Amino acid sequence: MESGLESLLWDMYIDPSMKPKIRRLSETYMERLFGLEDQLITPELMIKACTFYTGRLVKTHFCTWRNIAISRTNEDDMLAEKMEKATKYANFRLQKYIFHHWHSHAKVRKEQLNDMLLRIQGKFHHYKLIIILNKWREKARHRYKKREDELMLKHELQLKRWKSNLKGKTAAEEKFIFPERSMSEVFLIGCCDISALPERAVSRIFSHLSLRDTVVCGQVSRSWLLMTQIRSLWNAIDFSSVKHMATDKYIVSTLQRWRLNVLRLNFRGCALRQKTLRSVSLCKNLQELNVSDCPTLTDESMRYISEGCPGVLYLNLSNTNISNRTMRLLPRYFHNLQNLNLAYCRKFTDKGLRYLNLGNGCHKLIYLDLSGCTQISVQGFRNVANSCTGIMHLTVNDMPTLTDNCIKALVERCPRLSSIVFMGAPHISDCAFKALSSCNLRKIRFEGNKRITDACFKFIDKNYPNISHIYMADCKGITDGSLRSLSPLKQLTVLNLANCVRIGDVGLRQFLDGPVSIRIRELNLNNCVHLGDASMVKLAERCPNLHYLSLRNCTHLTDIGIAYIVNIFSLLSIDLSGTDISDEFGKIKPKPFLQSIHESGQLLKEMKEDSHFHDATTSLKRFDHTFQT
Repeated sequence: MESGLESLLWDMYIDPSMKPKIRRLSETYMERLFGLEDQLITPELMIKACTFYTGRLVKTHFCTWRNIAISRTNEDDMLAEKMEKATKYANFRLQKYIFHHWHSHAKVRKEQLNDMLLRIQGKFHHYKLIIILNKWREKARHRYKKREDELMLKHELQLKRWKSNLKGKTAAEEKFIFPERSMSEVFLIGCCDISALPERAVSRIFSHLSLRDTVVCGQVSRSWLLMTQIRSLWNAIDFSSVKHMATDKYIVSTLQRWRLNVLRLNFRGCALRQKTLRSVSLCKNLQELNVSDCPTLTDESMRYISEGCPGVLYLNLSNTNISNRTMRLLPRYFHNLQNLNLAYCRKFTDKGLRYLNLGNGCHKLIYLDLSGCTQISVQGFRNVANSCTGIMHLTVNDMPTLTDNCIKALVERCPRLSSIVFMGAPHISDCAFKALSSCNLRKIRFEGNKRITDACFKFIDKNYPNISHIYMADCKGITDGSLRSLSPLKQLTVLNLANCVRIGDVGLRQFLDGPVSIRIRELNLNNCVHLGDASMVKLAERCPNLHYLSLRNCTHLTDIGIAYIVNIFSLLSIDLSGTDISDEFGKIKPKPFLQSIHESGQLLKEMKEDSHFHDATTSLKRFDHTFQT
């Protein structure tokens, strides 16, 4: 042990029986192996070489054993260290995951609390405003009532003063007053000043005057000028009544002065300069604008108007030169537009109608008039349906290009349609009524259509139970079967089938047998030449609420049927011109509530001279005498 590793032998721990047998190397072999000379091979060198080799071998094996033994201990420590690190990392990941979910929950909860707080603040602010408004309203009512009481007391005292002054003057000047002078003239002699009336009364009086008359009244005196300058009088200005007299300078100055009070403007037919039209943009509170038939209106003028008047609800652009540029401006600025009239505007196209869906769009549009716009195709009506889904009233007159496909494209997206007017559309047929069955129609107006038959009235009976107005004049395909289909309608109040020459007594009697006869108020059957006295008897029995009846040119009507009609208690107006009535009609005593009679010429003298007829028609307001040859 003193010499250390050098004293160890490589085979000292091996069992002797297990030791290999090693032959002794001969010197000759060693010499040959190492290539040494004889004189260099000595026993000392041989021992030294063997010792070095043995020690080297022992050292190699011992180091290998030491590394194996020590490495196992180190691996356990490293494994324990790694497990500790893995545990720490897993705990960190778990904490991070839990913290992330907790943070998300806390964030959402915080947002909910903020929303709840904002909602509570909004409710608190809303109720606070309601309380303030109620207090202000009560205070305003109290002040208003107090002011009215003071004004009434003041006017009563002034009226008593006027009466006393009038009595004194009439007593003092009685000998100078002519006998034929009336008391109204005497009263005008007194000091009656209209400016002393309340502002509401003065405003009510001057509101019945036109613009020209109002300006003339303002030139009477200073007090009258002040009365004509009441703000409420300038809420609606109609320049169309003075379009030939009013100058552009006067219009501009008027709009500049009353720009904050003007709510309604009418420039119909006014040929104005561009500068004058641009001055409309000064009226920031404008709600209704009518520039129809203005030949000088351009897209540039509409740009200024739309930028300055975003609150317009009613816009009439009929018969003007607007193009697609103006159509692009409508949805951009007129967000609350409800009524739009584009009748006879020929310069915009289907693309312009597609612009109505840009930006916020014209989705609040209720009324639309496209009369005379023959350039619109089926795609144009489809664009209208996509842009204005809330349309309730549609007017398309004088449209020979209107077809059933246009109606089908329109009703796909407009289920709220309740009123349609298609006058001058000869290509509309029964298929259009089938397409309109998805809408809740209340008013239908057609005229001069030969393709509409009795089949359309079958659709009306089944699909339009709430319809109240039907106007289908000059439709030659309508027969008695149409009236039979209309008899179940309980809400129908107005029916106009003038010039439907195929209607006769059978159809009218079947119509009156249904529940429709109770609600009907207005009935127009002009030129229905097949009607006779038999249906008039039924009409008098079944129509207790009939107010207006027109039977013009019904040549088969005689005195027998008319005797029943004129005694209808609720009847206010009747048109019998062109009927076969004899002189005996003048002896009939109609109900005293009858206010208007249209009669043929040969009976005028007898009816006017008949005292019975005069006494019976004390409430008659109109007598239309139409001479028949």
